[in-house]
Amino acid sequence: MKVIVLGAGVVGVATAYYLARDGHQVSLVDRNQGAALEASYANGGQLSYSYVAPLADPAVWAKLVPWLLSPSSPVRFRPQLDARQWRWCLQFLAACRSLRSAETTRHLLRLGHASRRLMHELLADDPALDFAHANSGKLVVYRDAAALESARRQVDFQQRLVRDDDYRQEVLDRAACMAIEPALDGLRGEIVGGVHTASEDTADCYRFSGELLDRTLAASPENRCFFATSINGLSVRQGEVVGVETSAGRLEADAYVLAAGCDSERLARRAGLSLPIYPLKGYSLTAPISDPEAAPTLSVTDFQRKIVYARLAGRLRVAGIADIGGYDGSIAPRRLATLLGEARGAFPGAADYEQAEAWAGLRPATPSGRPILGRSSCRKLWLNVGHGALGFTLALASGRVLADLIAGQPPFVALDGFTLPGRESSARNA
Repeated sequence: MKVIVLGAGVVGVATAYYLARDGHQVSLVDRNQGAALEASYANGGQLSYSYVAPLADPAVWAKLVPWLLSPSSPVRFRPQLDARQWRWCLQFLAACRSLRSAETTRHLLRLGHASRRLMHELLADDPALDFAHANSGKLVVYRDAAALESARRQVDFQQRLVRDDDYRQEVLDRAACMAIEPALDGLRGEIVGGVHTASEDTADCYRFSGELLDRTLAASPENRCFFATSINGLSVRQGEVVGVETSAGRLEADAYVLAAGCDSERLARRAGLSLPIYPLKGYSLTAPISDPEAAPTLSVTDFQRKIVYARLAGRLRVAGIADIGGYDGSIAPRRLATLLGEARGAFPGAADYEQAEAWAGLRPATPSGRPILGRSSCRKLWLNVGHGALGFTLALASGRVLADLIAGQPPFVALDGFTLPGRESSARNA
């Protein structure tokens, strides 16, 4: 079968990889000069298979005023004259309920653990893969007792869902946090405790995408990429996608996978579909490590500040912040300064921050935090969209699911909870 994948971020590339492995002829189309140059390029570097608590959480209600008023808030809302933004925000607030958050956690854990299994199978089968992968473990640190107690309840809830020692999480006090990650000394007086997950990994998403793309293209001379190619829209006739209009001309295939990040909402809308996706702009700094003893070995998340720290070979990746303010992907100097100040305060001697590479990217988020996978209401059009900040974490399982469905096979992961409203029955019968 001939399949066109729209979007060459990590999700699109993972989809193309599994399709190519199944013997399909695959074409990737992307507006950038290469793969993984937008949200996938310099993300947090964390593979958070087990710590998947969604942003849409009941605790959000107490944080709304600071988010609206503080320019240094980890989450900032910038109102736009855009009905889609307001609709998404209202849907997000509706998802900030205990039952909805717990439901989302259950689904994300299922998809996350499937991705971890696929990642480790991939590494075992292809040891030549080179993308700074490490089983670093993850430590989420908390600055107040109430937040730590809430995390304890979340850990208990997740442990009831997953009774597997491979995914064991531990709630630690301050002393225990310092013992397993001595580089946290700069935060000794700030944190009260943390949650440690030994099974979590770190890796370079950009390099990973490039490695998978190389293998996809090597699988067949018929597999190809259309880079620097604008996707103008989908051609739909009588409820069926019959082609893609691009700056390189009209492209046709037997199936089409929409995996174009934040641009997926626009492309779907032009095909008569409404996807609840809106960009959350995140930032990162990548600095060369100057003192290995002062840099964290574990992947560290500062829960209150919504900032993550990941050691990627000889570099320290510092990422975080979520701006809800439209489709502008430019770097806001004040937000970048906030990130840099937090990094210098947490790990002051770890890296040469003067040499840091700055980045900003638009994460394609759904209100609940769950991606949308599976069939669309347009024949021949499949969806692999809305992964938010978990695109790298969930890419392999999501890509494998789409390849299974296109092949007419039962999906590697059950699609309950990941389909558009009205598509649940077709997911079960796929």
